[in-house]
Amino acid sequence: MARKTMTFAALPARFGAKTAPLPSPERRGKGRRGLRAAALLPLLLASACGVLSNVAEVGKPPPVSPSSDPTLDPNWRPMTMPTPAPSPPPPVENSLWRPGARAFFKDERASKVGDLVTIVINMNDAATLNDNTMEQRTDNETMGMPGFFGLQALIPSFLKGATGSNLVNTQSGTNLFTIGQIQRNENVTVRLAAVVTQVLPNGNLVIEARQEMLVNAELRQVKVTGVIRPEDIASDNTISHDRIAEARITYSGRGQLTEVNEPRWGQQLLDVLLPF
Repeated sequence: MARKTMTFAALPARFGAKTAPLPSPERRGKGRRGLRAAALLPLLLASACGVLSNVAEVGKPPPVSPSSDPTLDPNWRPMTMPTPAPSPPPPVENSLWRPGARAFFKDERASKVGDLVTIVINMNDAATLNDNTMEQRTDNETMGMPGFFGLQALIPSFLKGATGSNLVNTQSGTNLFTIGQIQRNENVTVRLAAVVTQVLPNGNLVIEARQEMLVNAELRQVKVTGVIRPEDIASDNTISHDRIAEARITYSGRGQLTEVNEPRWGQQLLDVLLPF
């Protein structure tokens, strides 16, 4: 008596169900191209927005942002720093001099929220780095089992071409030679006024300064944030940039010259994605 065999493909037809035809290679190819296009759509939209903004500024200088309160910026956050417990200044009897004051009558330096202090930035940084690396490595590993209670004779029966004295033999070699050189020379000299945005419990001041300069359709932006000590403020209400803790100094620009000096977004994307 012959047995009847039935495949899984024949099950829907036996129970009366309709089977959907498999997509043709052409349809599958179109589906893949649709997925690729959908993946590239956000990138193309972002590029189009950047291109449209650049087209809108053709023949016009970059817009200068209006002066505003830095604490109203959505990215602004109050700063917290480790501070000791506040201690009141010792009283001085029969004296007109106030402890911590730099002037006899009144200290004109910044000390409260909203006060201004002038930041003096004078950076002259130069660095040269040369790196030469040469690496060469050769490995040769050999392992065998000439004698092991007579069991070495059974090795050729389940490992074709192997013998007890020559089970593993590996060789590897690596050669690496690299040359790197970095030369950097930065010179920034600028003075700008900062506003005190916060007074910490120990008396230190959190400051923030922003400055924008429009010169020949090229917008230069300078931003400085950090924490200073009132004792480091000079008598003319100025402070050097090297006296600012947690300093964040940003010097950037927007305009035609800046865009020419930067690589196109397509080249930047390829530099990130290409593994070679």
